[in-house]
Amino acid sequence: MDYEPRIGRIPIRNLSPLQPEDRWSAKAFAGEVVPFSATIFKEGHDQLGADLVLISPSGERTTHRLTDLGEGSDRWEVLAQLPVAGEWRWHIQAWVDEWATWLHNAEIKIPAGVDVPLMLGIGADLLKRAAKADPTSTVLKDAAKGFASKRASAEERLAIALDPLLTAEIERTPLAAILSRGEEQTLRVERARAGLGAWYEFFPRSEGAKKNRDGSWKSGTFRSAAKRLPAVAAMGFDVLYLPPIHPIGVSFRKGPNNTLNAGPNDPGSPWAIGSALGGHDAIHPDLGTEADFVTFLKATKKAGLELAIDLALQCSPDHPWVTEHPEWFTTLPDGSIAYAENPPKKYQDIYPLNFDNDFEGLSREVLRIVQYWIGLGVKIFRVDNPHTKPLQFWEWLLHEVNTEHPEIVFLAEAFTAPAMMYSLGQAGFQQSYTYFTWRNTKLELEEFLDGLAHETDAFFRPNLFVNTPDILTAYLQFGGVAAYKIRAAIAATASPSWGVYAGYELFENVARPGSEENIDNEKYEYKARDYAAAEAEGRSLAPYITRLNEIRHQHPALQQLRNLDVHWSDDDSILVYSKYIAPEFTANGSGDGIIVVANVDPHSVRETTVHLDPRKFGYLAGETFEVTDLLTGQVYTWGTDNYVRLDAFTEPVHILSIALRTPTATNHKRGE
Repeated sequence: MDYEPRIGRIPIRNLSPLQPEDRWSAKAFAGEVVPFSATIFKEGHDQLGADLVLISPSGERTTHRLTDLGEGSDRWEVLAQLPVAGEWRWHIQAWVDEWATWLHNAEIKIPAGVDVPLMLGIGADLLKRAAKADPTSTVLKDAAKGFASKRASAEERLAIALDPLLTAEIERTPLAAILSRGEEQTLRVERARAGLGAWYEFFPRSEGAKKNRDGSWKSGTFRSAAKRLPAVAAMGFDVLYLPPIHPIGVSFRKGPNNTLNAGPNDPGSPWAIGSALGGHDAIHPDLGTEADFVTFLKATKKAGLELAIDLALQCSPDHPWVTEHPEWFTTLPDGSIAYAENPPKKYQDIYPLNFDNDFEGLSREVLRIVQYWIGLGVKIFRVDNPHTKPLQFWEWLLHEVNTEHPEIVFLAEAFTAPAMMYSLGQAGFQQSYTYFTWRNTKLELEEFLDGLAHETDAFFRPNLFVNTPDILTAYLQFGGVAAYKIRAAIAATASPSWGVYAGYELFENVARPGSEENIDNEKYEYKARDYAAAEAEGRSLAPYITRLNEIRHQHPALQQLRNLDVHWSDDDSILVYSKYIAPEFTANGSGDGIIVVANVDPHSVRETTVHLDPRKFGYLAGETFEVTDLLTGQVYTWGTDNYVRLDAFTEPVHILSIALRTPTATNHKRGE
């Protein structure tokens, strides 16, 4: 044949997980359970079999049997857990299952008296081959002998062939013909923190800040901010994120609430980076020295937290780059440098960077800065507005950094159009902010969460922040305590990564008029908070957040992204989803299942019927099982249809732990 076909004898197509265009490797995180799937078919009526072949970074090779998902889809799937970070290789191989093909035909023909001698002869030959291939198996040996006996009737021989012990024995080493192998793929598995963790954000200058009698403030420092670390850790958070800690420019400094009339005591926005004191590799002197930062970093680690710092590639007009490298900015026809805008917002105190005049020079300077902070011990960077820089730059930078330091995690703060937002994840960002804050209704959340778990999961890893210094949605402004509970519960259970900006636990919900951000925004001023008093007086959500993080740490089902299944309720405001992880993927071998039922209307009491598919967590349709509400301790008997009453003013969310049956299957299959 002059032309070499690009498809195998048995077609293996539509592989997953793959990135669109297969330009970059799909990704997962260590410990993640990943669905591997393919469309597998063949002409005719042969029964097929398929295996996933996984090769770990150390070269260890394992095989995992795929299951036909049925319903005429020709879709096959298996779940596999990837325990270590590194580059994994995988491919799928398919074959004609000769025994299953014969058995399918025999079950039809022998009872009908069609081709009985022929069918019995083929079956005998197959069993003889199976016994020869595994001479240690007494099950195969006895079955071959019994099947070949002339004293056994056709019905008795068919009964031998249908013995479950024989079926299990043959499935271990199938009688395979026409073996076909799919193309080998790679999967980049990153450390667990790349996909799993609870984040907390605070401004170090506010932690320990004190207001003087004349109205001026004394800034908090790394030393005073360290006093807040035990409380953050006690709430169960894993990562502490700090906004920019660099010197802040003076020119066009913003005052309270983003006003243009900053006073002499106004600290300015930390995102207006750079002054005569230095730029992106310098520390604001109010916070301390480099040595103080390293001490704070060590204190963070001692508290059981990882530290994330902000990588904000923008400058104040006073940044050293403005005079040293004017080509790194956009000069307007009148000779001025263009400042940042996000109409109608204007940021006169910030100059955006322009990569087009000196792409290589600017790129290498950013790499130097990142390497500087890595050298001090930073392993996580939250990247401000990455969508305003070239995708090509990010692909290069993240490749350079992660090749030398695969443990480094980059979180993209990219509230932008899907093409750019998803492409940043595809090109290398380990995590991303999402549209979660603007998805509030049942229908919006169902579509959004299902998409995160099953459509973009190969490349887009969500971090569901409930609020940010810039985002205070109407839902939180007017939803009261219930809204804060609902959003936290959904974020903490729907994604393995979620985040909170300080003040959320105090229900800070007053917006600056005409905006979607807090009044007296901490971006432009100090904010002193008395967390202890609020908690003592019952005005804090901290105990609720602590419980959510406890539940996350105790339940491995919540530590996964791709296992979310949406269920149904009869009420337009009752959201229902479950998460399940099979016993073979948990440390104690018991499996884990969670059902979340949330009243997303923070102003009402809702009564409805919740409809579940128990097969999603190992039960048969119609079976009942016990569930325990992990927030209240109440125990219920549930099944397919369940009455629910959720009062937004008391407990708007059920987080239900499922009492699982003793496992019998080796792989849980979505949609089974």
